[in-house]
Amino acid sequence: MTSRLVVGALALAFLIAPAAVAQQRSDTDLLEQGQQLYQEKCALCHKDSGAGDPPTFPALSGSDQLQDPVRVVRSIRRGRGRMPPFPGLTAAELSSLATYVRDQWANGSRGVTTEEVASALEGIDEASPMVSVWDGVFTEAQASRGKAVYEGACGTCHGYRLNGAPDDPDMRSTPPLARARFLRVWQGRSLATLFEFTRATMPEDNPESMTEQEYIDVIAYMLSVGEMPAGGDELQPDADSLAGVIILGERTEMEPPRLTGADERP
Repeated sequence: MTSRLVVGALALAFLIAPAAVAQQRSDTDLLEQGQQLYQEKCALCHKDSGAGDPPTFPALSGSDQLQDPVRVVRSIRRGRGRMPPFPGLTAAELSSLATYVRDQWANGSRGVTTEEVASALEGIDEASPMVSVWDGVFTEAQASRGKAVYEGACGTCHGYRLNGAPDDPDMRSTPPLARARFLRVWQGRSLATLFEFTRATMPEDNPESMTEQEYIDVIAYMLSVGEMPAGGDELQPDADSLAGVIILGERTEMEPPRLTGADERP
């Protein structure tokens, strides 16, 4: 009788152990993908450490705002305050990113499943179709207005060629605002992120000193210098609409986001 119990216990252990290892591997993959997404979408403002730059960019480390998974998922999806929305993330990506920020920096909250993501997004309108900066998202007239603003407010530091080389050789170099070096930083981010970051931090000595229209006109000029084509409609200074415009180094067809489905986790 005792030997049967031992054999049964061993058999049960062999069944449970692989499942536990698989779950641990799944959790590790989830956090790894979440970390990658955080670096791509969030670290620019909230920093690698999660410390942010309060009050402009709030800290995520030790934030009680992360305790409610529904709030976290909806904030990522729809944006909140200065934070732009990210409508292009799939359910699996939202799950990974929400899990990562809730777990890191001693936050210690549990993960968020794709089922919870789908539930959190119930009743929220589907995202508008995604486009890229190569799809004619600004007009020539808007870029022309942006050039005039840029030359008055930005060119002294960022250079007349937008390459980060100041007009005054005694000034320190600044981030480039067009072409390959700009794209290395901003590739894959949305115009909403660029718009909100620029508004909050530029000009360096007087942030938010321009109108919202002037900021978005400057962005149109930046795109035109990067040889992205003009179109028939102007960019609007609205984070919701700008969130659907992705910065890419080359023209590519944007895939619509998939917001539901528990089988989307990688």
